[in-house]
Parts: sequence; C-alpha cells; structure tokens
Amino acid sequence: MSPALGHLAAGALMLASGCAWIPAGDPPAEFLEPPELKETLAEVTSRLQQWPEDHWWKQFNNPELNGLIETALKDNPGLKAAAARLREAEGLVKVEGARLLPFLEADASLTYERISQHGVFATLNPKVAGDKILLGIINPLSFRYEFDFWGKNRATLEAALGQAAAEEAEKAEVRLRLTAGIARAYFRGQAIRQQLTVVGTIVAIREQLRTLAETRFRLGLDNDQPVKVAVADYEAAFKRQVGLRDQLDVQRHLLARLAGQGPDQAAKLFLKPVAPPDRIPAPDHLSIGLLVHRPDLAAALYRAESAARLVKVAKTQFYPTIDLTAFVGFNALTLGKHADKLANLLFSGQSFSYGVAPGLRMPWFEGGRLRGELAAHRAEYDAAVELYNDTLLDAMREVADSLSAWHSTREMIESHRRLMASLGEDWRLAKVRLVTGLDDDREVLRRRQPVLEQEYALRALESDQLIAAVDLIEALGGGYHNPDIDKRPSRTAS
Repeated sequence: MSPALGHLAAGALMLASGCAWIPAGDPPAEFLEPPELKETLAEVTSRLQQWPEDHWWKQFNNPELNGLIETALKDNPGLKAAAARLREAEGLVKVEGARLLPFLEADASLTYERISQHGVFATLNPKVAGDKILLGIINPLSFRYEFDFWGKNRATLEAALGQAAAEEAEKAEVRLRLTAGIARAYFRGQAIRQQLTVVGTIVAIREQLRTLAETRFRLGLDNDQPVKVAVADYEAAFKRQVGLRDQLDVQRHLLARLAGQGPDQAAKLFLKPVAPPDRIPAPDHLSIGLLVHRPDLAAALYRAESAARLVKVAKTQFYPTIDLTAFVGFNALTLGKHADKLANLLFSGQSFSYGVAPGLRMPWFEGGRLRGELAAHRAEYDAAVELYNDTLLDAMREVADSLSAWHSTREMIESHRRLMASLGEDWRLAKVRLVTGLDDDREVLRRRQPVLEQEYALRALESDQLIAAVDLIEALGGGYHNPDIDKRPSRTAS
C-alpha cells in the first residue's frame, strides 16, 4: 500500500471511530423454538416410519396420477415462473458478488471543441481565443476498486445469496403444492366417478319403482299417490346424477389446468381406482426436523437471514467509503487546423499518461436518510422473523390436523363398512323373502337403496382418507430435504 493510501485509510479509521450516532434500535425479534408434538403423535405413532420420499405420489400405484404429475412438472406455468424467479435471484447474486472484485475497463474519447473568446481559458490564453481544438484520449486500462473494510459488499452478497436460497426453497414449495393439489383433485375425481356409478344404479332402481307404481295404478291396485312419490324420487336421483357429472367435469378441467394442458386432455381420466396406502411415511421426531424438510419454513428462514445481512449493510452506510481509481493510457490535444497530426501526437511516448486517485467519502449529514434506511431494514428483519414464526406454527398445525384426519378417517371407514354389512344382510333377507313369496320386487328394490346410499358415502370417506394422506405428506414437506439448514435458527440482527 502506498504511503498516501495508508494515510487515507488511517484517517478513515479515525473518522469511523466517531460514528457513534448509529441508533441502537429496539430489541430484535426472536425465533420461536419448534413446539413438541408428543400428545399429537401418541395415538398414531404405531403407523409412523420416516420422512416422505421425493416422488411420494408413486406409493399410490396409479399410472394416471403419475402421468398427470409428470406432465405438470414439465408444463405447469406456475412452476416455470418459480424457476424463472430463481434464475433471476441467481443472476443478482453474480451482480452483488462483482462488488467484491476490482473493475477493469477500457475507454476512449474524441472531443472537438471551439474555445470561447470570452471565457476564462481565452482570458488566460488570448492567443487561442476562438480557435478550435481536438482532444483525443485512449485509456486501454482503467481500474476501480472499493475497499470493503466494513463488510458492506460481503453482507450485500450474503443477502443476495439468502434471497436466491429462499427462491430455490419457494420453487420446491410451489412444486409441493402443485403435486399435492393434483393428487387431491385426482382422488376427489375418482370418488365422484365411483359415486356416479352408484347413483346410476340408484336412478335405475327408482326408474323400476316408478314403472311398478305406474303399472299398479293402471291395474287399479293402488291410487296415484305412490306414482307421484316414485316420479319425484326418480327425478331427484336424476338431478343428483347430472350434478355429479358436472362435478366430475370440474375436477377433470382442474387437473388439466394444473398439468398445464387444455380441458380435453383430461376427458378420459379416472379409469383405475386408487387404494389408500396402509402406512404413511412420517418421522418420529417431527418438531426438530420440520425446518429441514419443509420448503416454506426453509424459505422463511433464508429470507430472515437475508434481512439480517441487509441490517448490517444499512449500518455500514454510516461509515466512510474508501475506493481507488487509476488509469493508464494516452491523451493529446491539438488545434483544429492541425487535426491531421492528432494521431501522431496521441501515440507518441510523450502523450503517455497515468493517474492514481484514492478517495474517501464520509456521510456527515444525510437529512435522516441513513437512520430511516436502518430503521426500515430492522423492521423488515423483524417482519421476516415473525413470518418464520407464523409459518412454523402453521406447519405444526397442519401436521397435527392431517395426523388427526388420517387417524379418524380410518376409524370412520371401518365403522362404515360394518354398517354396510348390516344393511347388506337386510337386502339379502329381502331377496330370500322374494323367492319364498313373502315380499314383492318393490321391497327388494327399497332394501337395496340404503345399501347403495351407504356405498355412495363410503366412496366419499375413502376419498377423504386418501386426501388426508396427501395432506399429511404435504405437511411433512413431501420429500424436501435441505441439510444445509440448522435445526434451530439463531442468527439475529440489532
């Protein structure tokens, strides 16, 4: 380091020592400790294994679902937009990283100018008043470098790295929400498709009952009241069938949209039924592992850490900026009437020039701007920490809700199947009574309707169980894993 630059740095350190006007600020926000889930896990711990795998949807063994999700991962616009935001953040990392390096560039200029006859230069040099001059400058090497004594540029780079990491985690979050949304819509569509088959049978039964009522009325065995009831029941069942078809179309169109395709691409879905898995992969220690496995938590933490670095950047604005500029090149000036000699002059040894300019800038008075920026970044950090805390609490609630739903739907399905077995026995006895002549066809058809209604309800319960499984997998991060994150965040800003 040259003596001049050494004196400049020493002076800057002396000035920086007087920067006691940086406001202390309020105590920064604190990260929440992940709460335990011992009571929540107590009833379902026998079915817990490990964290979900990345391609978790394959455990449902359904080619249609696998194909939909694979298409969506390639074509969904929202996922592509998230990837574009990640590339943008990675580009900004390169921009901020460049501040730590010296800038080398070349410049050249050619200036043609007439000297005023009444200007200062003409007054001091009357012989050239009114003349035209030509100035040529060629600097093949120009150098600029800012000394990062206070860590401002490094902190800016770390903040950009944090934002890029947050965007990467948010891309994983979009992917998780997309795949889980497709799975839920597919399972709902499967249930509606199966319910539509059941309702089709109900419509056929009610049509038979209507025909029987009309026949008995024509034969004078009954009055018209049973006919009216049978017609009303048939029309209600038909309307129900039409409504289910509309719901099925809605699910198909939604799946096509999530997959990034047009509505026609989903016209022939729901050909193969889905069976719920016996086990849902889930870990034994949820509370301390969610940060590593939940992309939304990871993104919130990265943004909080990035905000912490920006607080440091705001503090360094109170300190002096020290930089160094230098150039090496040629410059020459000649009168306009000798313009043809400029090239010879410019590239002669006597036109060689160089310069070194260390610089220092100290913010003595900024009208409160620096204090305002520091206060804004501190508030941004506090908001980022509280967003992380809010996300953590939501994550724990989602895990608890999905565990409860998974457990309760299994019990409800078991109970419902026992109910169906009982109703099925009544229907079987009605068929026996029909054979023995104790009942007619109407009683058999009426006994079958409750069985079909409960089968209709069972399809919905099975769908709820599948959706509860997806909710639990999503709540556990859907296979996301980031080993670079500590289990408990600790970085704070002041």
